Amino acid sequence: MRRSGESSPPIPASERTGSDWAALGRLVPYLWQYKWRVLAALAFMVGAKLANVGVPVLLKNLVDSLSLKPGDPAAILVVPVGLLLAYGGLRLSTSLFTELRELVFAKATQGAARSIALTTFEHLHALSLRFHLERQTGGMTRDIERGVRGIESLISYSLYSILPTLIEVALVLTILAVRFDAWFAWITIAALTVYITFTVSVTEWRTKYRRQANEFDSAAHTKAVDSLLNYETVKYFNNEAFEARRYDESLERLRRARLKSQTTLSLLNTGQQLIIAAALVVMLWRATQGVVDGRMTLGDLVMVNAFMIQLYIPLNFLGVIYREIKQSLTDLDRMFTLMDKEREVADAPGAQPLDRLEHPVVRFDDVHFAYEPGRTILHGVSFEIPAGKTVAVVGPSGSGKSTLARLLFRFYDVQAGRIAIAGQDIRTVAQASVRRAIGIVPQDTVLFNDTVEYNIAYGRPGASHEEVVAAAQAARIHDFIAATPKGYATTVGERGLKLSGGEKQRVAIARTLLKNPPILIFDEATSALDSANERAIQAELQSAAQNKTALVIAHRLSTVVDAHEILVMDAGRIVERGTHAALLALGGRYARMWALQQSDGVNGL
Repeated sequence: MRRSGESSPPIPASERTGSDWAALGRLVPYLWQYKWRVLAALAFMVGAKLANVGVPVLLKNLVDSLSLKPGDPAAILVVPVGLLLAYGGLRLSTSLFTELRELVFAKATQGAARSIALTTFEHLHALSLRFHLERQTGGMTRDIERGVRGIESLISYSLYSILPTLIEVALVLTILAVRFDAWFAWITIAALTVYITFTVSVTEWRTKYRRQANEFDSAAHTKAVDSLLNYETVKYFNNEAFEARRYDESLERLRRARLKSQTTLSLLNTGQQLIIAAALVVMLWRATQGVVDGRMTLGDLVMVNAFMIQLYIPLNFLGVIYREIKQSLTDLDRMFTLMDKEREVADAPGAQPLDRLEHPVVRFDDVHFAYEPGRTILHGVSFEIPAGKTVAVVGPSGSGKSTLARLLFRFYDVQAGRIAIAGQDIRTVAQASVRRAIGIVPQDTVLFNDTVEYNIAYGRPGASHEEVVAAAQAARIHDFIAATPKGYATTVGERGLKLSGGEKQRVAIARTLLKNPPILIFDEATSALDSANERAIQAELQSAAQNKTALVIAHRLSTVVDAHEILVMDAGRIVERGTHAALLALGGRYARMWALQQSDGVNGL
């Protein structure tokens, strides 16, 4: 497996080209939503190039007009008033059409970038939990950022540089071939062919260094983000120097790749200037010879020179433009690759929302599940949570308790058996409706870096402030919030790290109480609370679970004594089930766990 920061194997040219065309093809529909703006922008672009090509032609006429004898009245009337004003008008038209093109097309560019970024964001949220557990957040966000930026660069360079240059080359070649002999056109074509071939070849060779630089940049960014997100862990183990060394190693690889990229860029620029200089010398030599022979005027010489300068100024940046277009296509392809990640858990065709949720029954029927092949987590688990009742699951770590909650939320699909809510297999209904029907207080609560009110209201976006306060009061966190200087406007920090574990858990409880779903899951919901608050919150949770279908996953047995049924799990199997009293009387696994916790004073923690 390739380690983070190592370079990818080179991509074959044919595969890379196919990928470029595929990425371009996928971009077109997003732009074509603004087809009238695209067509108008193309019209303005053609207008700008016609005006631009007209400038050297007018300059020729201006120079030829200067052959008038001194004192001739026509010099005053024709040259200043006519040609000079026309020359200025063409120059102005070139800039005006160019600005109009950019103004008209800006909405299409930004609209396409927005649509693709939003589609990618929505798709990432639709991917399975497995993908998000395996992802590297820093590198992934970098891919999205570069992909969106690549759209703008691609459109800018292709529509504003490559296509206008091609139009201008066609117009200039036509004028040169029609007005003069064909050699001017052939010299220009030959020079352009050599120039473009050299530029493309060297740029293709250089692309690997740019690709390496991007990969090392993503790797460095990933390491920096991971290190900063785990700031406390770094401090706990006094590993600041270790993290700095890891980051510096990535930066050093990035530095070497960028130096190679810059060295090869200098080689490219030198070769381009040599080809341009040689072509200009040959063209001007032939034009000068034409003037000497009387076949051409001095104005023709000026026009040829102006044409060559106008052509080679944009071509001078062809290497940069081509490289940027290739890189933009690569970045766009990486973002489209994220969009192509298949959904491990997808809605069945025509899936309908869950219904009959007034008093839902939750049932696990002979459920088998494994996160990875060869490592089965659940072995034929079957149980039912009657409508309005509470079933608790207890057992040692790794017994599969939390997996039940993940499967019920349909973060994964079971390999065998089925899970049903209100008699409906959750694989046959819309995922969104399943998750809408369930509320969870997780063991590890992660909050958004926003205000306390925002995090509580996340349970039901749009809830009023009064409803948020009521949920906070029910979760016994209102007094703490009210005592802070900013109250409900207090920010909780990255992942809620400004709050203690107990405070975060109470915010999670408040959030779920605000959602008020028909099915509740409490996954070690009070594990971070002290005994006094635990008893108080436990009463609130029991009240919240009244007349709701509830699954309680617990380590502390004292929190589940009132459950209608308790399931004891071990190694992915239910080994005992019954009420608290019945299980104590059985004298089995549960009874031993109860005795152990009582003797260790777990209940009094």
